[in-house]
Amino acid sequence: MQPGACRHLFAMLSICALALVPIRAAAEETLVFAAASLKTALDEIATDFEEQSGQDVTISYAASSVLARQIQLGAPADVFISANVEWMDYLEDHDRIEADSRIDLLSNGLVLIGGSGQTDTGELSADYDLQSELKGGYLAMALVDAVPAGIYGKTALQNLGLWDGVQGKVAQADNVRAALALVATGASPLGIVYRSDAQAEEQVRVVGTIPSGSHAPIIYPVALTKSGASDAQDFLSYLQSEEAQAVFLEQGFSLLGAQ
Repeated sequence: MQPGACRHLFAMLSICALALVPIRAAAEETLVFAAASLKTALDEIATDFEEQSGQDVTISYAASSVLARQIQLGAPADVFISANVEWMDYLEDHDRIEADSRIDLLSNGLVLIGGSGQTDTGELSADYDLQSELKGGYLAMALVDAVPAGIYGKTALQNLGLWDGVQGKVAQADNVRAALALVATGASPLGIVYRSDAQAEEQVRVVGTIPSGSHAPIIYPVALTKSGASDAQDFLSYLQSEEAQAVFLEQGFSLLGAQ
């Protein structure tokens, strides 16, 4: 491909990426980009905030990697909540967030989920025969080289010595909620998701836990973006309130950076 054609293709891809981003409807509205795993808790928190403050909040959910790249390309988000520190670091390195506003807000854990017929295994170890438990099916995971939940899960399986046996039997989804849906609908017998995701879906249950020491700490940082509206600070502050913290705890998250 000629250099000019490459530049044209990159420009077109950038335009397509930004076309997927919601446009802010009004100056006083706060646009939040948030990791997909936060949806159940954050929808409730945003509704409570709107009722108390009279300010509108719109939330766009996707994989942290997708959202971070959109913000880097100029998407008009006011607040970004990532499911890992690396994608927030990426935006800070590109001067796209207000570094002084950055807070480590939440933490989470990984679990193995399945349907009602799956056998409980307790905490996974090197002795667990994950390949056999799949019974010819596929293990549902978020993208293992791009999405935080998938990266954490792959690292954990590698450290437990289980990855080589299943890497050819992984159904990779665009985000962790999509991986959750694969198990909920019966398309996959087992999946690896966040602890909070398992609580959000009645059609799955936790059949095993992933040792926390087998992967990096799962931390959700939040920050205002450089282009954020001034009212966005109100929502950022509300995320640290007792009301919001209670919702996060109820949905299976742990708290960090509470003030």
